[in-house]
Amino acid sequence: MYGQNDLSKIKSDLTDNVGHKVRLTAKKGRKQIVTREGVIESTYPSIFTVKLDNQSEFFTSEQRVSYSYTDVLTKSVELVIYTPEEECSEKSVDETSVVAELEDIV
Repeated sequence: MYGQNDLSKIKSDLTDNVGHKVRLTAKKGRKQIVTREGVIESTYPSIFTVKLDNQSEFFTSEQRVSYSYTDVLTKSVELVIYTPEEECSEKSVDETSVVAELEDIV
């Protein structure tokens, strides 16, 4: 069973990384996985929001998604937080080079 301290650790880690670029991998249902990139915009008592990067010229409005900290704890949503050096570079980031702070929690 998961403890309250785990959720508090996830929330504090996300709060510390507000404004950093992340890659989200969300399980949407049976065999459906969505991967997107964006910036952690804000954290609230029960949820956090991510402002998504525009991937198309057709969307003129900003897109945001919100997830609960429990989604991260149960691995329904997996986050990879880019370091500031990786945010500045335009090259694609290799999976093995990214160190996610949240992997230590679960």
